[in-house]
Amino acid sequence: MKYGFDNDKYLKIQSEHIKERIAQFGDKLYMEFGGKLFDDHHASRVLPGFQPDSKLRMLMQLKDDAEIVMVISAMDIEKNKVRGDLGITYDKDVLRLRDEFTNRGLYVSSVVITHFNGQASAVAFRERLERLGVAVYYHYLIEGYPTNVDLIDSDEGFGKNDFVKTTRPLVVITAPGPGSGKMAVCLSQLYNENKRGVKAGYAKFETFPIWSIPLKHPVNVAYEAATADLNDVNMIDPFHLEAYGKTTVNYNRDIEIFPVLNAIFEGIYGESPYKSPTDMGVNMAGFCISDDEVCSEASKQEIIRRYYNALADMAEGKPSENEVNKIALLMRQMKLTTAYRKPTVAAKEKKEETGTNAAAIELADGTIITSKTTELLGPSAALILNATKHLAGIDHDVKLIPQDMIEPIQYMKTKLLHGNNPRLHTDEVLVALAALSQHDENCRKALETLPLLDGCQVHATAILSEVDRKISKKLGCGLSFDPVKK
Repeated sequence: MKYGFDNDKYLKIQSEHIKERIAQFGDKLYMEFGGKLFDDHHASRVLPGFQPDSKLRMLMQLKDDAEIVMVISAMDIEKNKVRGDLGITYDKDVLRLRDEFTNRGLYVSSVVITHFNGQASAVAFRERLERLGVAVYYHYLIEGYPTNVDLIDSDEGFGKNDFVKTTRPLVVITAPGPGSGKMAVCLSQLYNENKRGVKAGYAKFETFPIWSIPLKHPVNVAYEAATADLNDVNMIDPFHLEAYGKTTVNYNRDIEIFPVLNAIFEGIYGESPYKSPTDMGVNMAGFCISDDEVCSEASKQEIIRRYYNALADMAEGKPSENEVNKIALLMRQMKLTTAYRKPTVAAKEKKEETGTNAAAIELADGTIITSKTTELLGPSAALILNATKHLAGIDHDVKLIPQDMIEPIQYMKTKLLHGNNPRLHTDEVLVALAALSQHDENCRKALETLPLLDGCQVHATAILSEVDRKISKKLGCGLSFDPVKK
């Protein structure tokens, strides 16, 4: 894997910059944390070298000064909103994240239930948290939020919310997903801290778009592709340009809301501490890009990969036509076509040659390995075997898993478990390899090459099973596939 991002530098300067921002306000900093603290695979794909848990590791350097407040909307609890990447509801994810943070030695001080209007499910969730010893607070719906500033900055607005008790200088506000009300919690706390004579500040930690690189840099365009379903648009920050004469990048929602935020800040403090949305951010990722070419190439691959994902969603009946069209437009602006993705071209050629579904992977040195569907293996499973044999220097004709071992697995899948597909998936192939590696040198060598697949690009000519997708993600591969059902 070619690296284009200096992760060690990032951990160092990011934590230092946050400390500087805390000192700027004197008493306390409320930091709204956007994106994923765990498993930020988008960042690691477009910034090769960025570790998926980098933001968490950065927080670990500040753990003695930091506490975490988790936010969840009562409306999301009521409608059992599900986190798409994990398939669990937001309330369950709050419990999961609390355990994850606590197990790493981070202090989770409380949970805030926002948009509260007496929902019975929210009350039940509060009672469940309190039985676990978690402090829970309610924040209420405010009529006219966020534009009715006079009401918001009053005892009938933010003043009605429960005051969240905090004890440390850095308060990290995080949530299971977007729309939970993180910013409103921060602003409410600023209002109520100020009433108590505490000089508290606000900052936003959002990795993308990266403010210090150009608007149309592939890394920033890849963020637009990733959020095409939200209709986010990267923009030049006009407030920053006017205040400082410098061009920086932000996204439409922060730019649109800034005049309102400014008014709220003025209502709390008498004057706003910030002149632009960019001023509010603390992200230093742009200063840690060590090889711009590597990050640009990875981002172009991500844009095309997102396009295929949106096409597959549409083929599976999900309402993603607007998403497809937006990413197609981004590709046109970047002068990209699907033919730019080498494994895509190779997989399609293999399918034409063999008359069956195929897959291809581009290894770190540019080598393209292909596979086809057989009676024993699906294309993803066959690709794993072909790629690991190549990397281990094993002849292609060597059968790592003997047929007499595969057939009993197929019998179990179809006859005993009543499945329709007898072919082995990638997880089943990897388990078989692991079992054989104790006594077979070639299987052991093949398994040892799996880390070399991290960062490689993969394409298949049909929609893959959920199992194959998850294994590819765990291996660190950038996966795409044609919107064709098998």
